[in-house]
Parts: sequence; C-alpha cells; structure tokens
Amino acid sequence: MATAPQFPSDSFDPLLVSIPAAWFLMGSESGQDCERPVHRVWIDAFLLAATQVTNAEYQRFVTSTACEPPPFLHDTNFNHPQQPVTGVSWFDADRYCQWLSSKTGRTYRLPTEAEWERAARGDFEQQDFPWGNEPPQSFPNYAARWPTGPEPVARYAPNSFGLYNMCDNVHEWCSDWYDPNYYATSPERNPRGPQLLSGISQRKSSRGGSWRHHIKVARCSARSSIPPDFHYADYGFRIACNL
Repeated sequence: MATAPQFPSDSFDPLLVSIPAAWFLMGSESGQDCERPVHRVWIDAFLLAATQVTNAEYQRFVTSTACEPPPFLHDTNFNHPQQPVTGVSWFDADRYCQWLSSKTGRTYRLPTEAEWERAARGDFEQQDFPWGNEPPQSFPNYAARWPTGPEPVARYAPNSFGLYNMCDNVHEWCSDWYDPNYYATSPERNPRGPQLLSGISQRKSSRGGSWRHHIKVARCSARSSIPPDFHYADYGFRIACNL
C-alpha cells in the first residue's frame, strides 16, 4: 500500500506530475473495435494531477461558488474527504477547472484522451496496464478492494510517472467528444477528439476503470463514454494543466 501524497491545507493547487513530450502507440489491436487502429501519436509535455479530484478538493469549489454539491455526498460510501468526488457531470468538472484556473492563475482543464493514455502507460509501450501485462487479479488484496464504493485516492503504488489510480477507482472525464471511429482519422500530433457534429451521439469520452464494474481495473487503451450531463456514482475526474 502506498503512502498518500500530502497536500498543503491552504493551497488550491493539486499535486501535479510532469508528463514529458513523446511519441507513443495509442490504442490496442486486441481491445474493442473503438481502440483500433493502433496509431502513432505525439503528445506535447503537460502536467497532470497525481490523483483524482477528491471530495475535500471539490468541497472548496462548492463552498466558493455556492453551486450544488455532488448528489452522493450524503452517502457514507462516497463522502470520505480523500475519496474521489463522484456524481459530477462533465459540465461540473469543466466548471471546476475554470474555477481553479481563476483561483491560481494557471490554466487547468480536463485531459484529452490521448494525453490520458500517454500518462497511464508511462514507460510501458503497448502494455495492457500501467505496470505491464500482469493481470490485476493477481495482486494482493484485489478481491477485497472496492466493496461498496471508490477507495481513498493514492492507497496503492503509482505508475512510473507517479500517477495514482490511473486505471481504477472511478471513470475519469476527458475533454474530447466521443467517436468510436475517431482513430481512423485522428491527427498525429496532440489529437483533441472530433468536432461535435449534428447527427452524432453527443457523448463525452472517459477513461479508467470503475469500482462498480465486475472488471474493476481498465486497460490503458480502454475507452468509455456517456452524455456530458449524466451524474453517475462511478464517474469522477482528474485535472491537467498547461506548461
């Protein structure tokens, strides 16, 4: 079990990890159709939060803006201060980024799908998980984890970049609109997802696994999506920042 990172109690800034610029192979030939084709992508350097946004962090936003609190905060399965905030819509997550930017003077935002996958993979090119190909079910305590909700963040070891819970705990909103066929036309450098067009399902992309599913740890390349106004008990987010 990892030692959770410590945050200054008076700081709005999250603990950020520097993700170096690089080419990487995005997608998986053995995954779902939406993960193909595997394609080479360049990602500029950026910063990504070491953990998913917690209830304690999100509460500062609620208090500061007098906005509606997340719908599951009354439930003891979801309201520990260091659990990831859940039940936030994509619009809520985007507003949080705008608020945090105004408080800190830095440009916070949601990561793109490509940024998220680059960060999740770390140094393990085309491996299934942030640690390689070893199945998560083989790890100690796996069967006892997530019995009724997400865990407090950073309880277990981070990936090679120092990022916690990249493929588990809660699904994480990304900035992109979702298109299952996007990889066939995705640009090589810093792809940001398709434009929102009429006639296409209006869903936002998300990444990572969920405490609620039978398979609780997602592969690095696994993609998911829901409409941006939905509030699900296994959806949270992690913030990115421009360098």
